Order: sequence, then C-alpha cells, then structure tokens
Amino acid sequence: MESRRLGRSGLNISAIAYGNWLTHGGQVEEDAAHACVRAALDAGITTFDTADVYAGTRAEAVLGRALAGQRREGLEVFTKVYWPTGPGHNDRGLSRKHITESCHASLRRLQTDYVDLYQAHRYDPTVPLEETMTAFADLVRAGKVLYIGVSEWTAEEIAAGAALARDLGVQLISNQPQYSMLWRVIEDEVVPTSEKEGVSQIVWSPLAQGVLTGKYLPGQQPPADSRGGHAEAGGSMRRFLRDDVLTRVQDLRPVAEDLGLSMAQLAVAWVLQNPNVAAAIIGATRPEQVQDNVAAAGVILGADVLARIDEVLGDVVERDPAKTARG
Repeated sequence: MESRRLGRSGLNISAIAYGNWLTHGGQVEEDAAHACVRAALDAGITTFDTADVYAGTRAEAVLGRALAGQRREGLEVFTKVYWPTGPGHNDRGLSRKHITESCHASLRRLQTDYVDLYQAHRYDPTVPLEETMTAFADLVRAGKVLYIGVSEWTAEEIAAGAALARDLGVQLISNQPQYSMLWRVIEDEVVPTSEKEGVSQIVWSPLAQGVLTGKYLPGQQPPADSRGGHAEAGGSMRRFLRDDVLTRVQDLRPVAEDLGLSMAQLAVAWVLQNPNVAAAIIGATRPEQVQDNVAAAGVILGADVLARIDEVLGDVVERDPAKTARG
C-alpha cells in the first residue's frame, strides 16, 4: 500500500483510506462491517475515517470494536464534528462546548485515547472562527487530537482557518471534499488555496457513491440491494443517476478494460493522480469490494488516458466551485 504525507505535517497515511459512512451501524450488519475492516487491514490500509454523526453515532462504536486489539500506533484514526448528535441546542455546530464534548464522546466510542485527525465536518457561520479554532487547538495541546482538518470548506474558509491555526501554533493539514471524475468542484479554487496553505485533500466518494463502478445502467432502476436502491444513500446520489451521466459512465468501460483495470479501480486511480490528494476514502459492504479498490493504489494514468476520460465524460462533469459544501 502506497503511503502519502498529509499536508505539510509529518503524518503519513495510506493512499486508500477506509470510511464507514452509510455502512457501519446502518447498511450492513456488524459482522460484515468487521469483515470489511479486516480486509482493509489485510490490504495494508492503515487510515480509517468516520464521524460522530454517522448512523447516529453507531458507526464510531462499530469501528472502535472492529479495530480493538490492533496496534494503535500503526493506525491513523480520523473522525469529525459538526452535525447534530443529540436533541439539545448545543448538540451541534462548532462551538467550544460541542467540539469538546463531541470529541470526548468520539474517543469513548472509538475506544482510543486520541484521534490522529479531528475534522470540522462543515463550516459553521454561526460561531466565530476564533472560537472554533481555539477549541481545536486546546484539544491538540491536551493530547486528545494530533492534527486538525476540515471537510467541505471553501477556499476562503480554508485560508482563514489555516491562518488562525498557525497563530495558535497548531497544524490545519487537511480538507475532506467530495471528488471524483464526475464531481470536480474543488479543482479551480480549493486545490490551489490548499496547496498554498499546506493542506491536502482526503477525498470522499471517489466512485461517485458507486456510480463509477458501472453497475447502474441508463433506463433501469437501481438494484434494490445497491446503494442507489437504499433510501438514504439513493437520495444523496440522485444527481449521478441521470441517464445522460450513466450513459457516459458506461462509455468509460473500454478505457478501464484497455488498462486491465476494473471500473472502480480506474475511478480511484483517477483521483489519486491529483498531487494534492493524499488519500481516497473507500467504503464497502463486502470484503471483496475493499480488495478490488485497493488495487488502484500506485496505478499511474498517463496524460493520454486522462484526456480520453475527459473526452468520454464531456459536459456531465460538475466543475462549479460554488457547489463546494453542497455535496
């Protein structure tokens, strides 16, 4: 498994990270979740990403149990804070109170004394950025968080957060955006700003929530047992289930075949060609999905292949920077 540095820090992470949004604690049973985590570990994945809000906090607990007994120093465990995790008016957002309390709760569920990366799951315009960054910095100084990151922040928000982090003597080293062949909204603004600020991307949905595997066909309903057929997941991926998009995706099949890659491997390899991407997060409901995806690590796509992909996808690619944080 290839490893990459995260931002300008000294932290190395696996180029393929394992994430459990929609799966652990929800879409798959715990035994299946544990099997997928074991497959990830066996494949050399050391980076595991979750969030307090996933499956109503259950995903963190499942991941904590799945990783129990592993050598903690050999893992990079990431989680996030922002979305509501309870009924109270302080059970959400990026206030000092919620950040501190949510971090403590995440550590309990994950069965660990610290997380390697603690991420602001979205930007909170209702809280002064100074309060948010100071709360993160205090957790770093307390040893409960090693590094801090953000998710789906705009270029301007990343620049402001990085500047405050430097003033506070801590490192803001990552952003976690949606990024795939079909969703490229970070390229024009977020990536250049991140490169300037020493921030890497840890990207989610490199498979466009499964659409880039080619299993969804134009003119047909998503299989009932697929992510697209799952009520919650299906709602978040409707933009990719249009017939014009699905037709173009099927046209990528010869590109993958010419390279001896599966469609999923092509999609994951594509995001890893961006030098600002430190890792691509994969999810899985079956161990064989993990095994297929990890084969993309280290694959180099030539300029001719990248141009061919752009030609095939054409105008179904979303590039509007204004759609950052809406994914």
